Amino acid sequence: MSTAELTRLTAETLYLVLLVSAPALLVSLAVGLTIGLLQAVTQVQEQTLSFVPKLTAVAIALAVSGGWMAGELVTFTESLWSSIPRLMH
Repeated sequence: MSTAELTRLTAETLYLVLLVSAPALLVSLAVGLTIGLLQAVTQVQEQTLSFVPKLTAVAIALAVSGGWMAGELVTFTESLWSSIPRLMH
């Protein structure tokens, strides 16, 4: 396996991880920011208050985008398995 191929595979893998994790991370960020803003405005500084809304929002985001995430991962894995013979030369 050449260094260029290994670098390409590493870059594709990292890009896929970023792409697949983005929906859950962005939803968690948005909900956390909103809850934090509401806590600052109302001066209620309870740490556990933001946990349940974030957990619920991330669960919904994963339920909505889970099929797409799985499809992306399966496509990448299939292409990786099919390229093994070519990489071994």
